[in-house]
Amino acid sequence: MSLPPSLTQHMVRRPHRIALLQHIAEQGSITRAAKSAGLSYKATWDAIDELNNLAQKPLVERSVGGRGGGGAKLSLEGERVLRLYQRLQALQTQLLETAEESTDLALISRLMLRTSARNQLHGQVSRIRSLGRNDTITLQLAGGVSIDAQITHDSTLRLGLEIGTDVFALIKAGWLEVLAADQPETIGHNCLSGTIEEILDAENGPSEVRIILPSHQILCALAEGERLQAFKLKVGGVVKVQFTPSNILVGTPL
Repeated sequence: MSLPPSLTQHMVRRPHRIALLQHIAEQGSITRAAKSAGLSYKATWDAIDELNNLAQKPLVERSVGGRGGGGAKLSLEGERVLRLYQRLQALQTQLLETAEESTDLALISRLMLRTSARNQLHGQVSRIRSLGRNDTITLQLAGGVSIDAQITHDSTLRLGLEIGTDVFALIKAGWLEVLAADQPETIGHNCLSGTIEEILDAENGPSEVRIILPSHQILCALAEGERLQAFKLKVGGVVKVQFTPSNILVGTPL
């Protein structure tokens, strides 16, 4: 019996969650599996729910209470999926014999990403600061540029973020505010400078402004025609875009 496409894609893109099946098989309880996997208790339950929802049959069977905060074991379907995951791991080890091949695989995973967000920036986590239920994640982008993203602490754990983790910063075009080069930025916002490459006017609604950063990455922002005229923004001119840390969606590749 074949696996549903959603679960197969999850095994490729989210291997750490699939690996949780191994911890459950070895530990026999949610609490001990969470500790072994380095996850919070809640993140472990969330991962199990996601895995069960993606599969045609539940992968994990649970019982409330009991030793270690509730028993858990793999169903027959879960054992089958775990065996396949272990085979994929062995195959990947055989295929990726060099660091260059591993880098190429990471690139392929980035190229396969599809999202509704117009702006997709690749970077690495360089700092994590906690404040209550939220974390501020500093991302180091190409060209030495850094931006801050604000996500919940649970999301940090669920994504397995730590210093050096490869991530995507996803930002919708409407979340970018266009500023003139000499206009002050808002405190607490991210602000990037670049050159206007193209302005695509729309009959109804804001214009699309394509901005090339010094790192040669492209940002797409939306701005009303009146704003562009007021700031005298035109193709070839220097411009700034600002956006709040909470308006960044953070994702992880393989």
